Amino acid sequence: MATVLVRGAEDPVTLTAKAVRRLLDRGDGDAALLYLALLRHHGDAPPRSLAGELRWDRGRIEAAEAVLRELELVASPAPPPEPADEPPAYRDGELAEKLEGDGAFRRLTGEVERRLGKRLTTPDLSALLGLYDYLGLPADVIYLLVCHCAERVAQRFGPGRRPTLRQIEREGYAWARRGIDSQEAAAEYLRGCARRQGALPQYMRALQLGDRPPAAGEEKYLLQWQEWGFSPEAAALAYDKTVLKCHEFKWPYCNGILKRWHEAGLHTVEEIQRGDARPAGSRPAGEGAPGRNAWMRKYIEQREKGV
Repeated sequence: MATVLVRGAEDPVTLTAKAVRRLLDRGDGDAALLYLALLRHHGDAPPRSLAGELRWDRGRIEAAEAVLRELELVASPAPPPEPADEPPAYRDGELAEKLEGDGAFRRLTGEVERRLGKRLTTPDLSALLGLYDYLGLPADVIYLLVCHCAERVAQRFGPGRRPTLRQIEREGYAWARRGIDSQEAAAEYLRGCARRQGALPQYMRALQLGDRPPAAGEEKYLLQWQEWGFSPEAAALAYDKTVLKCHEFKWPYCNGILKRWHEAGLHTVEEIQRGDARPAGSRPAGEGAPGRNAWMRKYIEQREKGV
C-alpha cells in the first residue's frame, strides 16, 4: 500500500503516542496546532511568543496554552525573572547565528536601529536578544516597547534624546511581569499610560505647583497615586494636611497620608471627609489654611466644568 504522507526534506517533527492520544481525545484543534508549533521550535519558545506565527490573538493562544497545560503537554510557566545585575550575555557567535538564522530578530534589529537612530553595539544586541529569546517577548511587542521608551525619554529630556538599551531592557522586564506579551496587551497598556500622563498637569495644579511638568521623582508619586485610585481633588486634600503639619509641601509626607487613606479604603473626597480618623486636637476637616476652602471649591467647580 502506498504511503499517504508527503515527506519533505526538512527535519521531521516527532510526536509521542501519548501526546497524540491526549490531543485526539481532547479534540481541540487550536491546542493541537499550538503543540505542533512548539515542536517545530523544539520546545524552546514560550507558547505566547508564537501568536504572530499562528496569526492568533491573545485570547486564542492563551486558551490553547491552557488546554496543553491541562493535558500536561507543556509545563506551567515560571514567573518572569527580575532584572539581573548581570543580564543574560550572548557571545558574538550566538548573536551572529541569531541574526543569520532568525529573520524576525534580524528585522527587529533593523527597525530598532532606525527608531533609535544609531547602530546597535554588541551589548545592545545582547540586551535586545535577551528580551526576544530569554523573556520570549514577540518582536512586534518589543518594537512597541522601544517606541514607548523613546517617546518617554524625548518628552522628559527633549527632542533628540534616546533611551539606552539597558533602560529598554528594564522596562521590558516590567512588561513581562505584567503579562504584556501581545500587540493587544501592549496597546491597552500604552493607552493607559497616555491617560495617566495626560492627567499629570491636573495633579500638579491641585498641589499648587503650577503648570510645570513634574520631575522624574515627582512623576513616580503622581503615577502611584493614580494607581491607588486618587483623583486630583483627593490629592489636594492630602496637600492641605501636609502644609498644615509641615508648614510647607513635602512629597514623602503627602504620600504617607495618601497611602494611609488607600490602606483604609478611602479614595474619593467624600470617603476621605467621612472616614479619615483625625488625631485628637487636630482641626476638623473643614478647617484648612486661610483661603484654602475657597480655593478648593473653585478648583472642584473648574474640574466639573472641564476647565
